Amino acid sequence: MKKIFFTFVLLLAGFAVASAQKFALVDMDYILSNVPAYEMANEQLNQISQRWQKEVEAVAKEAETMYKNYQNEMVFLTDEQKKKKEEEIVAKEKQAAELRQKYFGPDGELYKKRQSLMKPIQDDVYNAVKKVSEERGYQCIFDRASAGDIIFASPRIDVSNEVLEKLGYSK
Repeated sequence: MKKIFFTFVLLLAGFAVASAQKFALVDMDYILSNVPAYEMANEQLNQISQRWQKEVEAVAKEAETMYKNYQNEMVFLTDEQKKKKEEEIVAKEKQAAELRQKYFGPDGELYKKRQSLMKPIQDDVYNAVKKVSEERGYQCIFDRASAGDIIFASPRIDVSNEVLEKLGYSK
């Protein structure tokens, strides 16, 4: 009897705690797509990325051309000339790999550029979400766009438009 009573009290306490918490959702994809600065930054990043990709591809293509020429001329070259050509080809391939790493590596130029362009926008969105949370008394706000495990959520708890209003973009 004591166990049943104790279990019942624990369940009541759990429901009381759960009902006291308020949750909300935001859709970050929706919010960011309605922020013009984000769209402009994304376009700028795409242009930079394409320019750098072309540069890397040009160096890689040059290495490939050097290799094809080497294969065609190989029968006419001395061992010393072959070795020199091979070293030049390897150096060009290494240059392409280093360039790719410089621009697109984990700490590459594209990452740094993305950080410098996106960080202020993300900070503004975070601050707007925080304001909405504080004003409405939410303990937790989930991102609907990145939460793959949310199967259904009532549209009433989606505060994305309120966040957009705090950012100065009313919908």
